Amino acid sequence: MRAEHSPDVLDLDDVVVCSANASSKYVRFSMAHGGLKIVDKDKVFAKYWTDDDPIENFRKKAAKCAEVLVPDRVDASFIRLAYVANQVAKDRIEALKTGLPVTLNAHMFFV
Repeated sequence: MRAEHSPDVLDLDDVVVCSANASSKYVRFSMAHGGLKIVDKDKVFAKYWTDDDPIENFRKKAAKCAEVLVPDRVDASFIRLAYVANQVAKDRIEALKTGLPVTLNAHMFFV
């Protein structure tokens, strides 16, 4: 499951934006204020992240995992909806009866 957060989470203290997965070797970090400029939106939301060129394949896959890092925890009030990769996951989350909207979108996941 991936959660979509309110953009207000960027206003919390010490929040950091990563241009790719934070554990990636070639990631850029930026404080949240203005940090979204380092994220390649086209790669993050691309339908496909694979490429015949191994270097570009690595770049696309890492960018697909761009992150917003929040110290300690994200309060539930910031979570607006959940994305899931399949119907089984959707059914499980909806069974929790949280009232959180759940959207099935397999393209957001490495499936």
